[in-house]
Amino acid sequence: MAQFAIREFDGGVSFTAKVVPGSSRTSVCGLLDGMVKIKVSAAPEKGKANECLVGFLAKQLGVRKKAVSIVSGLNNPVKEVVVSGIGVGALTEKLGLSEVDISQ
Repeated sequence: MAQFAIREFDGGVSFTAKVVPGSSRTSVCGLLDGMVKIKVSAAPEKGKANECLVGFLAKQLGVRKKAVSIVSGLNNPVKEVVVSGIGVGALTEKLGLSEVDISQ
């Protein structure tokens, strides 16, 4: 069973995502080395992949776009993501990761 590092803080969660731009569709692909692997349909240019990631996560998690922030890795495929207004359980369930072993 994969280890998924997720940290909960007052009012939200943070996690690491491995983003693969230029895919045919945007989707969560599971876990890769403790990170959530997410394929995005946007190209990795001028912040389009980051915008696509934020929009996708906001829709999947049922939060506003401004509640999703990329706090590090803007120019890197490995990103630290913070989501306000959601807990660990809701995050893992809505991303389809509810059967993974979570380390906090």
